[in-house]
Amino acid sequence: MMIQAVLSNRQHPEYGVVTIPFPIKNEDYDQTVELLEPLEIGDAVKRDCCVEEIRGDFPALKQLEQSEANLDELDYLAKRLDSFDDYEKTEFQGMASRLDLLGIDEFINLTFCCQEATVVTDFNNLESLGRRHYLTLGGGASMEEMQGKDFRSVALALLDGEVGRVTPYGVAYDNGFEMSQLYDGRNFPEYCYEDCIMEVEMSSRYASADSPATYLYLPITQIRQARALARAGGNFYEEMCLRFLESGLPEEVEAALNFDNESLTDLNEMCHTIQPLNQAEREKLGAVVLFTRPEQASQITTLAKELEQFDYVPKVRTPEEYGKYMIMDSGHYEYDENLAGYIDFAKYGKEHVENEQGQFNDRGYVSYHGTLSLDELMQGDPAQNMGPQLKME
Repeated sequence: MMIQAVLSNRQHPEYGVVTIPFPIKNEDYDQTVELLEPLEIGDAVKRDCCVEEIRGDFPALKQLEQSEANLDELDYLAKRLDSFDDYEKTEFQGMASRLDLLGIDEFINLTFCCQEATVVTDFNNLESLGRRHYLTLGGGASMEEMQGKDFRSVALALLDGEVGRVTPYGVAYDNGFEMSQLYDGRNFPEYCYEDCIMEVEMSSRYASADSPATYLYLPITQIRQARALARAGGNFYEEMCLRFLESGLPEEVEAALNFDNESLTDLNEMCHTIQPLNQAEREKLGAVVLFTRPEQASQITTLAKELEQFDYVPKVRTPEEYGKYMIMDSGHYEYDENLAGYIDFAKYGKEHVENEQGQFNDRGYVSYHGTLSLDELMQGDPAQNMGPQLKME
């Protein structure tokens, strides 16, 4: 928790208040929306939350008090601020005070440009002040560029040539600052706060090419999914088109997906299923996808749920390598290395591959040992098999 906002319904103060911690944890999001329902606030798009009080690490946000904001706007702002280092925090608060910001959209836009300003909290060390100001003006600098630079002169030029404004957070110099307008009051600029399985851009099929898009970081809850659709201006998912941006999926899964034919619901369910898998399990899923060649996200979801129905040996790509693995490393046999010259590993491996109907691919060796046929498994057949019962929506 970085800040707390005490929220109310301005039209019905008799409903009371709710205190919400921000940023909202993914697992707490649905419950947070539900907490606001008795107050008849928390709309997906409208600014219907009256900010009675702001507490926490950013005193400048108290300028938002008695204004109205949207729940997701407050959450987005908190997530942006949570990534700031101490100096960025000073820059943000100094410029928020200097500009006397009052609206939530102004605060969000400030997070994208406050780094252009210089806010001085210590005038005693001109070398340090000049170094900080120089880096601010250039957005950074190489070590070679920094060497031999007279940062004291840089500091004096700032103090003698610019007019600063005293704020509770330091003396703010705007450096020709121009306020960003990246947030239009509805569509949040792209910003991935936490690790996600897949980042997707969603836009209306009927919108112009330069229209703002909505960014989704899957997996998300159904409530968050529905609210994102409302913010994107759609009534039905069929009206929206999806564009893949990046992911933490195995490359084989990415290659199998055709976004022109995928629904957001199926993609989200797939990401929910893959998210708990560790790195080794995700690599195995990539190998299984090469083996089974799924054509839809829903089929990949099934495979991720049924990974135990497949055997996978990483980096084994020939019958001989598989034979050596089975005899020497699988634990099925007590291997005596003195017998290595008498064992035909290639023949033994080939026989097992034929019996198991396995396959070598770029990941290694894969075989399937479930009681359903692969076609039945991929179709989500409800029949029992040797592994966990298949559950499909």
